Parts: sequence; structure tokens; C-alpha cells
Amino acid sequence: MAEDSVIVCRCEEVTDKEIVQTIKKYHCSSREVKLRTRAAMGYCGGRTCRYLVDDLLADLNGKQRTDEIPLRYRPPIRPVSFKKVGGE
Repeated sequence: MAEDSVIVCRCEEVTDKEIVQTIKKYHCSSREVKLRTRAAMGYCGGRTCRYLVDDLLADLNGKQRTDEIPLRYRPPIRPVSFKKVGGE
């Protein structure tokens, strides 16, 4: 792991350092890491970072990644066109 913090969750700006500290302090699952740090809870719903969180957890536990309680991502309720967002 690098000395400098790397942003794992871009939506919530959660770094690998925060995730590692949370895992070490609470000995938690990937779901609990998500709830404690807000990683994978941003706009994308975890589509970009949920596997990184699982991989960090597996590395710290010295195990292969398991999907005991996998993080899920949730798509938006319904798509909205740019025309509606722009107010036209």
C-alpha cells in the first residue's frame, strides 16, 4: 500500500487510508466499512469502488475476496433527460 492516500470512492472522497483505518479499528465486513466511511454510497452507488473496498478488506485479512455480504449498487430510480434538467 502506498504511503500517500489514494481516493477509492470518488463520489464521497473516501481514501484508502480511511478504509484501512476503519477495517483495523472495527474488524468489520465490507458492508460495515461502507456504512462507517460512506464509501460506495455516492452518486454512482458503488459501481466504481465497491470492488476496491472488498479487495482492501481481503488484503488486510490475508484472504481471497469473498462475497459473504457483497456490496450492491443501486441505479437511479429513473433516467432523466438533460432537457428536463435544463428546464426546457
